[in-house]
Amino acid sequence: MSSFHPPQRILMGPGPSDIHPRVLQALSRPTVGHLDPEFVRMMDELKDLLRYAFQTRNEVTFAVSAPGSAGMEACFVNLVEPGDTVVVCRNGVFGERMRQNVERCGGRAVVVDDEWGRPVDPDKLEATLRQHPEAKIVAFVHAETSTGAASDAQALARIARDHGCLTIVDTVTSLGGMPVRVDEWGLDAVYSGSQKCLSCVPGLAPVTFGERALEKLRSRRTPVQSWFLDLNLVLGYWGGDGKRTYHHTAPVNGLYALHEALTLLREEGIENAWRRHRLHHRALRAGLEAMGLGFVVDEPHRLPQLNAVFAPEGVDEAAVRRRLLEDYSLEIGAGLGAFAGRVWRIGLMGYAAKRQNVLVCLGALEAALADAGAPVDRGAAVAAALGVYGTQS
Repeated sequence: MSSFHPPQRILMGPGPSDIHPRVLQALSRPTVGHLDPEFVRMMDELKDLLRYAFQTRNEVTFAVSAPGSAGMEACFVNLVEPGDTVVVCRNGVFGERMRQNVERCGGRAVVVDDEWGRPVDPDKLEATLRQHPEAKIVAFVHAETSTGAASDAQALARIARDHGCLTIVDTVTSLGGMPVRVDEWGLDAVYSGSQKCLSCVPGLAPVTFGERALEKLRSRRTPVQSWFLDLNLVLGYWGGDGKRTYHHTAPVNGLYALHEALTLLREEGIENAWRRHRLHHRALRAGLEAMGLGFVVDEPHRLPQLNAVFAPEGVDEAAVRRRLLEDYSLEIGAGLGAFAGRVWRIGLMGYAAKRQNVLVCLGALEAALADAGAPVDRGAAVAAALGVYGTQS
């Protein structure tokens, strides 16, 4: 046994994404106690930086000491009580995980289904809420990682509010890569992950809770079923100014890294980050289309940071991915669920959303497809992407 030295990869899958060198350097800073006054000061800065990322003034905005899936669970266990009716919008893998969370909390899930690759249909949600006036919460995924489809979070939240419902919103893939405006859109409980468009290490889940969500928490008739995720306890550590009450040993160095990642986002400017993701998506799209690859999602609803395309007929998609990893040290993602074996998911998230990665990915994928016998015009993909970049100069 010896020290582990991972290979240097270009991460263009559905997450994690490439990490900025400054974030990696932040990980190596000296560890201090999780109640150290300087660490507490950093926590307060981190909350402000997260408010900027979420575009919110919510006081209760912090990072759960666990991955995005725990951020999801934190929202559900705190807001769903046994017997509550929750309308879950399901158009991919992560909408289904929301449904499972509702049932594990003892709630009743009413599912609004849409086809994989399509956004959530606001009209279906409206009709379902009319049929279920007892519903208390609407849950949906803003950016469905399994398909690359974006839903209209503002419209869905407005419908939920019109029917007296809170919203629980998954922004794991959207935060930092496309507009997320918690206050403007009236979102109540929102969770994300550190490892995608924020380009931080995996293992932290930014969350934010508005006042309506906190009122629901304060009026619970039953205890929150999770001790670790109970906001009533966690906020003794994250809440307030200055003084903190021990709840758990926080991932100190991971929070250094998140602070640095969010500082980078603030330095770039969040709207500039959104524009950057759109630019590199347009270049990648031009190259993929030059190879004859078709997108899963119709153009108006595509995520710039997660591009799902169909593998050509007769091509072993897993063999192509393996070739990219072994020969080019490039990772792209496979399809999930109904799309397994049929789709590639190509991420352009955070620090990975840059010209160098787009051109390397297109050149490598074109070569791998040509060697697999696919009818591609060598050089066309990179040329198409360069054409997009040329219009930006």
